[in-house]
Amino acid sequence: MKRIVFGVFRKKIAAALSVGMLALLAVGIAIPLAWGEDSPVDAAGGTLSQTDSSSRAETGYIKYVEFNVPLSALEKALKADIDRHDTDRPQSWIPMLAYLGAKYGGDFSRYQSKDLDALLEKLDGGASMEELTADMQYYPYYEEAYTAVLGGMVGSYRMETESGEWEERYGLIAFSPIARTFPFEHYDDFGVQRTYGYTRRHLGHDLMAATGTPVIAVEGGTVEALGWNQYGGWRIGIRSHDKKRYYYYAHLRQNRPYAEGLQEGQEVKAGDVIGYVGHTGYSLEENVNNITISHLHFGMQLIFDESQKDSNNEIWINLYPLTQLLQKHTSEVVRDSETKEYRRKYEIEILPDKTGAE
Repeated sequence: MKRIVFGVFRKKIAAALSVGMLALLAVGIAIPLAWGEDSPVDAAGGTLSQTDSSSRAETGYIKYVEFNVPLSALEKALKADIDRHDTDRPQSWIPMLAYLGAKYGGDFSRYQSKDLDALLEKLDGGASMEELTADMQYYPYYEEAYTAVLGGMVGSYRMETESGEWEERYGLIAFSPIARTFPFEHYDDFGVQRTYGYTRRHLGHDLMAATGTPVIAVEGGTVEALGWNQYGGWRIGIRSHDKKRYYYYAHLRQNRPYAEGLQEGQEVKAGDVIGYVGHTGYSLEENVNNITISHLHFGMQLIFDESQKDSNNEIWINLYPLTQLLQKHTSEVVRDSETKEYRRKYEIEILPDKTGAE
């Protein structure tokens, strides 16, 4: 497949998108609800910890999350998790990142690799995460918040191989939202302005790709929404099995947006083909291409209480670093010459984690 050449700089892409594209996803604050269209960040202007501590005291559940862990920290924590999986001191990457979140007050611009090295040295030496975080007031918040973001992405699984045999593995379970070998381009566009309907911030992540590029289920779950939305065009909403994550895939292809047979209520597996990239949306009329550039709008909503699902208090996060990480784990697909539909090439089976990692 020919590599896509856009021939424009990022600023020009951003300008075009702000006029002709939706981005419905992000960090929660109240504004007019339109299927993930949202708004600014911390309305109180306080730190993440201050904001959540007050809101949680009132409601009993988390109402605000800013996930700004950089790719370098994600990669290092993931490697540490995988390296220690089969040892007598297994460690999950989520508590590692939550420790750093509490240490930095959520500000990962302060991240230094040596801080994670120091934590791992203590853990490998016999210290427990409970001991190391006993005096960290906001560690429980970061652990719960980061578990909501990353909870279904790493674990044990069996994967079908080219020989037809099944191989047991441990590592990333979640897949890139774009199928293997299909090119795409992206940059950190979370929070940029969108103007269709009303002025708002872009609360998702856009992956510029050719129309017809297969879209992959990042994680397994249940299809909760399918159909037309004036902002997102043809779109899919998939809820993770633990109910914490709601994945949103929008602006799918005109006429044939979905994988054959996909329907609401259906269970999908991580790595399944669920649809195709397009540029539908920005229209009350169904099946209209009013988006300037063909792309996938990819978003994740965090849900700590069902009252947050469709409300003015939705929590959407920046997926740019996670998308970069997931590029390491792509789903290979094959095309049926008769139906012209794509499907995954290798099946997967998620296994229960028996490590007892902290």
